Amino acid sequence: MSVRSGLRELERLARRLPAGAELYRLRPDGRVLLADRTGARELGPSSPHGAGDEELLRFIDEGQFAHYLVGDAKTSPERPSNATYKLGIVAPRSAFTPHAHGGEHLVLSLGHAACGLYDAERRRTVDVPLTPGLLIRIPELMPHSFANRGRDPLNILAANTGYGIDHEDYAITAAEAERRQDTELAEALRAVARGQRTGGIGEVGVRERLAARLRRLAAILEEPVR
Repeated sequence: MSVRSGLRELERLARRLPAGAELYRLRPDGRVLLADRTGARELGPSSPHGAGDEELLRFIDEGQFAHYLVGDAKTSPERPSNATYKLGIVAPRSAFTPHAHGGEHLVLSLGHAACGLYDAERRRTVDVPLTPGLLIRIPELMPHSFANRGRDPLNILAANTGYGIDHEDYAITAAEAERRQDTELAEALRAVARGQRTGGIGEVGVRERLAARLRRLAAILEEPVR
């Protein structure tokens, strides 16, 4: 189903909603559609509601975007909403700058992703491939980097305890750790970056590509019959 027809269908469903309720369709190709009683639109950098729109914020790096579902960019222990929950749109074949969060972090991958993590106990970096439906829980201050192995935009759902994007402890990079004179954290973050440079961000395997095609077919079959 094309984006245009998908928007029409979503808008038709959304007309039944009470005021304030919203419907999101996270398509297998990584495009995100949003509808409420007032209409339907696409969320994404190439859509009319793109990177400059208040609905879509920069997500750590250039080319990555976030749309808040709970909390906002200014969430912090001083301005709490307990946690933030957001939809992330990760650019094809890209990875975030390695960082650590001041609070606990959970990421649900809706596509083919990978997460590089620093294991302080074993003093090494590990790479965890993620497939649609896998959720990873990352403890506070654990260095990591999330990557999109695929050639389509990747949708993720990310929850952070206590911090929004604007807070100084939301994403601590190696440069920031050095500025704070936290040499141990800085070196761990550099180790994740080295692992990313040496091993790359991984590829989508043959079986995964087949599964992705079947998932797209399933999405078409699950569209309601008019």
